[in-house]
Amino acid sequence: MIKVTFPDGAVRDYAKGTTGTTIVEGISKSLAKKTVAMRWDGELADLSSELEADGRIEFVLRDDPAALELIRHDAAHVLAEAVQELWPDTQVTIGPVIENGFYYDFYRAEPFSEDDLRAIEKKMEEIVDRGAEFTREVWDRDEARKVFGAKGEQFKVELIDAIPADQQVKIYKQGQWFDLCRGPHMRTTKDVGKAFKLTKVAGAYWRGDSNREVLSRIYGTAWASKDQLDAHLHMIEEAEKRDHRKIGQEMDLYHFQHEAQGSVFWHPKGFVMYNQMEEYIRRRLNASGYKEIKTPQLLDNKLWEKSGHWGKFRENMFVVPDETPSTEGDQPEISADANLLALKPMNCPAHVQVFNQGIKSYRDLPLRLAEFGCCHRNEAHGALHGLMRVRQMTQDDAHIFCRVDQIQAETEKFCALLDSVYEDMGFTEVKILLATRPETRAGDDSVWDLAEKSLGDALKATGRGFEIAEGEGAFYGPKLEFHLKDAIGRSWQCGTLQLDFVMPERLDASYVAEDGSRQRPVMLHRAILGSLERFLGMMIESYAGRMPLWLAPVQVVVATIVSDADDYANQVVADLRAQGIRAEVDTRNESINYKVREHSVGRVPFIFVAGRREAEEKTVSIRQLGSQGQTVTPVAEAIADLAGQVTPPDLKPKAA
Repeated sequence: MIKVTFPDGAVRDYAKGTTGTTIVEGISKSLAKKTVAMRWDGELADLSSELEADGRIEFVLRDDPAALELIRHDAAHVLAEAVQELWPDTQVTIGPVIENGFYYDFYRAEPFSEDDLRAIEKKMEEIVDRGAEFTREVWDRDEARKVFGAKGEQFKVELIDAIPADQQVKIYKQGQWFDLCRGPHMRTTKDVGKAFKLTKVAGAYWRGDSNREVLSRIYGTAWASKDQLDAHLHMIEEAEKRDHRKIGQEMDLYHFQHEAQGSVFWHPKGFVMYNQMEEYIRRRLNASGYKEIKTPQLLDNKLWEKSGHWGKFRENMFVVPDETPSTEGDQPEISADANLLALKPMNCPAHVQVFNQGIKSYRDLPLRLAEFGCCHRNEAHGALHGLMRVRQMTQDDAHIFCRVDQIQAETEKFCALLDSVYEDMGFTEVKILLATRPETRAGDDSVWDLAEKSLGDALKATGRGFEIAEGEGAFYGPKLEFHLKDAIGRSWQCGTLQLDFVMPERLDASYVAEDGSRQRPVMLHRAILGSLERFLGMMIESYAGRMPLWLAPVQVVVATIVSDADDYANQVVADLRAQGIRAEVDTRNESINYKVREHSVGRVPFIFVAGRREAEEKTVSIRQLGSQGQTVTPVAEAIADLAGQVTPPDLKPKAA
C-alpha cells in the first residue's frame, strides 16, 4: 500500500500502481470530468500515471493556470498530426511550448506558406473532436529507432540517439498517431479545446545549425477559452499598431543603421523626449538624497576580473587593447604585452571605486551614488530589437552603500520612490518578484541565506506582496524585480533592487564602524526606469505615441490657413515658447486639412489653427489630438491654459 496526501492534509491508503484517474474518480465523478492532469509531489504528471510510492497529490483542472502549458503542449501534438494527415511525406522534428503559445518544426520539400494555416487549423479541429486518448509507452531504444527509421523520420532517430543511456525512450500516442515525447499530457485531444490559432510560418535550421537542414516552423497560440484567445489576439493586433519602431519613424524620433548596430541615432524630437525623461528622474533622485557621479566607460580588465564580471560577462563585453594595433604584416596586430580594457556593461565596480576614495564612517551611511551611465553590451545581432534591446544604453543607475541595519529603511524608501515615479508615468499596476540564487553565483550559501532573508524581510516590512522567482537572481546577490503593466496588458520588467554582500568584499570596500572596527558595507544596486532607451520604447508603445503632454517632443503646432496669418502665427509661437512650451509653426502653402493630418500622424497633442479672422480677433482654433471638433479661444487664455498643463508631474504643486 502507498499513502497519498491530499491538499487539505488528509491521508489515504491506496494499492501500489493506482492511477490518478482512479483516485479522482473515487472522490467525485464531477471532479473527474474537470480534471485533466495532476501534480505528484509538486510535479505535473499524466492523470493515468501509476503511483508506486508515498506522495502528495493535487488535481489540475482545465481552467487551472498550470493547465495552460499542457493545453499548448497537446496543441503542438495535434498540429503535428494534422500536418502529417494533410501532407504524409512531411517529417516532424520538435514542437516546444513557448511564451503565449507553441511551435512545431517540419521538414518537407516545399515550405509551408501562410495560406496553408487555415487548412491545418480545420484539420486540428477534426482531431480535437475525435477525442483520442493520450497514452504513454516506454519503448526499447533499438525498436524506437527501427520504427521511426521505417517511417522516414530521420530527425526523430537523431533525437533518440541523443537521449542519455540512463533515460527511457517515451512515446505518446493519440489514436494511431504517435510521437517521441517526455510528457506529460492531458487525458484526450478533446481537452485541448478549440481556443487556438496558428499565427505565422517561419524558417529555422535543425538544431539551430546553419550547416544543417532548413525547416519550416509553424507558430500557434492556444488558450483555455475563446475569450482568452480573443483577448490575446486583440493584444497582438494592438501591439502591432503600437510598435515603437513604426511610431518612432512616423514621429521622426530616431533611427538605426547597419554601421552602428544596436545603437540609437536620436533625432531632435526624440532627444527632447530623452532629455525630458533624464531631467525628470534626475530631479527625483536629487530630492531623494542621491549624489550624482560620472565614471569612465573604459576600465582595465583587471578590475573586471576582481569584481567577477570578467568570468561571467566577458562574452557580452566589448574588449579593447590599450595599444595601437600593428600594421606590419609579419607582426601580430596586438602584442602579448598589451593590456585589455573593456567598455563597461554595468556601472557597479566603478561606483565602488568612488566609495573607496577616502575613509568612510558609519555616519556617512547610507551613501547613495547615482549615475546616468552609458553602458555597452555585445548582444547578438538576432536579439536586437529597436529601443527594447540595444548594445549601447544609458541606465538610471544608482548604488546605495549602507549598514545591514539600514537595509529595511532603504528598501522602503526605494519602493516608495519607485511607486511615485511609475504613478507619474501613468502606471499603477506593479508586480514584484523576489529572484533567488542562480546556479552560477559568487559567494557561499551562508552569504546568500543572509541576503535573501534580508531582502525578503525588508520587502515584507513595506506591506507589499511578492512572488518568488527561483534561480533568477544576479550572480552576486538576490534581487527584486518590478514588473509594470502597460495600456494593453503587457508586462514589462523595469525597476530592480539587488542586495549584494559579495562585491564590497571582492573590491575591498569598507567603513569605520562605531566601535572603530572595519566593516563591509552592504551594496544595494537599484534602477527605476532600467535603461532610458527601453523605458522610452515601452512608453511609446503603451501610449501609442500619444505621450503625456510634458513628455511630448512638440507640444503644440500653430498652423495657418492663409498666408495673411503668418506673422500672427509666428508671434503666437514666440509667446508659447516664452512660457516654456515646445511650439512650432507651420506656414507652408498647404491646405489646413493636410497640415492637421500630418501633425496628427506625428502625434502632436495640440494644433492651434490661425486664419485671417483669428489674427484679427487674437484667437486660435484649438484641435486636440484624439478628439473631434475644435474650440475657438482667446490666444492669451489658450497659452495660459497650456502652460499649466505642460509642467512635469514632479514640479506640479501637490494637493494639500
